[in-house]
Amino acid sequence: MNATHRLVRLARRPDGLPTPDDFTLVQEPIPVSDASHVLVRNTHFLVFPGLRTLIGGETRDVPLPPLHPGDTLFGPAIGEVVDGGLQKGQLVLHLQGWREYATPAAAECRLLDGILPEPVAHLAQGSAAYGALTRLAEVREGDTVFVTGAAGAVGTMAGQVARLLGAARVVGSTGSPDKAQRLERDLGYDAVVLRGATPVGEQLAEVAPDGVDVVLDTVGGEQLTAAVHVANRGARFALVGALDGQLSPDRAGGSAPTVLDTYRLLTRGITVSGYNGVDHPDVEAEWEARFGDWLRAGDIRFPYTPVRGMERAPGALPALIAGRSFGASIVEL
Repeated sequence: MNATHRLVRLARRPDGLPTPDDFTLVQEPIPVSDASHVLVRNTHFLVFPGLRTLIGGETRDVPLPPLHPGDTLFGPAIGEVVDGGLQKGQLVLHLQGWREYATPAAAECRLLDGILPEPVAHLAQGSAAYGALTRLAEVREGDTVFVTGAAGAVGTMAGQVARLLGAARVVGSTGSPDKAQRLERDLGYDAVVLRGATPVGEQLAEVAPDGVDVVLDTVGGEQLTAAVHVANRGARFALVGALDGQLSPDRAGGSAPTVLDTYRLLTRGITVSGYNGVDHPDVEAEWEARFGDWLRAGDIRFPYTPVRGMERAPGALPALIAGRSFGASIVEL
């Protein structure tokens, strides 16, 4: 085992959207375990857009601390136990990503026991999609479902889950023609509207002429505004993300104002709810059991974009924000 390891720190608070120069790859002595902490050699960690909010410091109502210059980034990670109170060689899930070696508390490690066929699938962002579509929007047989940000970590899972729950038609949105093709070809989307082409509302009316019954929104902004206009009576909206605000160069990641036609919300009996996993503690286990079954049966895919090597990690978040990922973005060590 090398005497040192690499980790990624925030070098400075970005002026606008983060660039690779806002992060620094540093080398430090490998930490040691103690009575309550284990030493883990990380193999994968997730790059998630919520880091933009933590870096921006706008963490009110967010159950995670802000990141200041000099802080090491963090997030969901998978690794192998090297030393400490857990069995050596055991794979665990923890929150000390963005470093080659970590020392999470043993109590904060989750043992990966084979529920999913591939360990990396534990970094899928499908739990939020599944929870929103079963607890809030409650997809029904024959529904038309619209997923905003369909090529993202949540969206790529949401469209597939909606179909497995009985949706008759699944429509998504993305900003890339190539991603639109992949969504239809690989993930079963019936149609995809392209952000930045013609107005989203016009495209959505064309591909969903009979309206939409369920909206799973990861973006907000123009796309959420447009979805209200094509919503059927009794439509259910589940808000899972706010990328329009998090990925805006004019904001710090903690707000995402959107114009909604409250008259239509009222007259059509539309419900709008925000999904928070903390409010639904039973979802995670239920999702993993179904996800594992679906993976083994070949009914669902876990698409992700690998970022290979710690040396590329400082550019991973800027690349995600720039839209250069399909599905989740995962650093492989």
